[in-house]
Amino acid sequence: MSKIIGVSLPNIPWQEKPHGCKEPVWRYGNNPIIKRDAIESSNSIFNSAVVSFEDGFAGVFRCDSRSISMDIFAGFSKDGIHWDINQQPIVFQGEDEEITKREYRYDPRVCYIEDRYYITWCNGYHGPTIGLAYTFDFKTFHQMENSFLPYNRNGVLFPRKINDYYMMLSRPSDTGHTPFGDIFVSQSKDLEYWGHHRHVMSTYSGDASAWQSKKIGPGPVPIETDEGWLLIYHGVINTCNGFVYRMGCAILDIDKPWVVKHRSAAYILAPSEYYECVGDVPNVVFPCATLTDSDTGRIAIYYGCADTVTGLAFTTVDELIQFTKKHPLHA
Repeated sequence: MSKIIGVSLPNIPWQEKPHGCKEPVWRYGNNPIIKRDAIESSNSIFNSAVVSFEDGFAGVFRCDSRSISMDIFAGFSKDGIHWDINQQPIVFQGEDEEITKREYRYDPRVCYIEDRYYITWCNGYHGPTIGLAYTFDFKTFHQMENSFLPYNRNGVLFPRKINDYYMMLSRPSDTGHTPFGDIFVSQSKDLEYWGHHRHVMSTYSGDASAWQSKKIGPGPVPIETDEGWLLIYHGVINTCNGFVYRMGCAILDIDKPWVVKHRSAAYILAPSEYYECVGDVPNVVFPCATLTDSDTGRIAIYYGCADTVTGLAFTTVDELIQFTKKHPLHA
C-alpha cells in the first residue's frame, strides 16, 4: 500500500469508484461542478486551483470575461463542490507598479508552504511568465517578483523545501500557443532568485506514448508519497483536428525531483464527455489542483474542461502508482 505523506483531510469531496470501472481515474457524477457562467461577467471558468482552508476550501479561479479578458478570482466552498466565486478579480498589492500592472493572468495554482498560501499563475509581462504572490486569508494578496523571464508557463511549487531550497516546476514556452514544451525544475533560497534549472521530462515522439508527443506541462502541486513525488501532468498531441490534452502521471525522486523514477506511457484521463470535448477549445482535460487525504489515500482532481468549465475527478494514491508502474514509459 502506497501512502500520502501529509495531513488528514477527511472532508475532501469523494465518490466511490463505479462498479466495473477499469480506469485509474473516474469522474464526479454531477460534472461540471462550475459552469461557464457561474459569475455574472464570465464567459468561462476553468484551469483553476483549490486548497483546504479553515473549515472548508478556498481557490483561485481562471475566469475569462465576456470580452475574453483573462483574469483570476478568489472563491470559497464548504464542500469543495459548490463554490461562491467573487464577482471581481484579485487585486494584488506590491511594491513595484511595473510588476503589479496587469497584462493578463491565467491558469493559477495554489500551494500552502509553512504559514501561507502561494499563488502562481501565467502572468503577462512582455510575454507569458510565472507570477508569484502569497495570501493568508484569500482576501489580501501580496505580489512578489515574477519568477522567470518570458517565456514560461505552468509554474508549480513543491509543497515544502527540498534540501533547504524552494522548488518550482515550469514549462518554458514562447509568445504564442506554444507548439512545444518540456518540464523543468528550478531552485530558490528566497522565492525571488531562481536558478539551478534542471530538466525533468521531455515529450515523447514515438507511438508508445503518442498522446504526449507535442508538449507536456506540470499540473497540480506534486503529492508527497512514500514512493516519491507523485506528479499529475498534461500531455498534448497534435491531430488533424488540432491539439488534444490528456492527463498523465509520473513519480519523481523525493530528494532530486528532476530524476524521474516512473512515468506512465498510457494516459490516466482523456476527453470523452461532452463538456470535455465541446467548448471554446475542444478536447481538453487540464489538471490544476488536487485535494488529498493521507488517512485514506484519496485524491480529488480539479481540472479544466474544453477551456470552458471546471470538472472534478477521483482516484487514490494506490491507483495512480500501480497504474504508472504497470504501464511504464521507457523514454
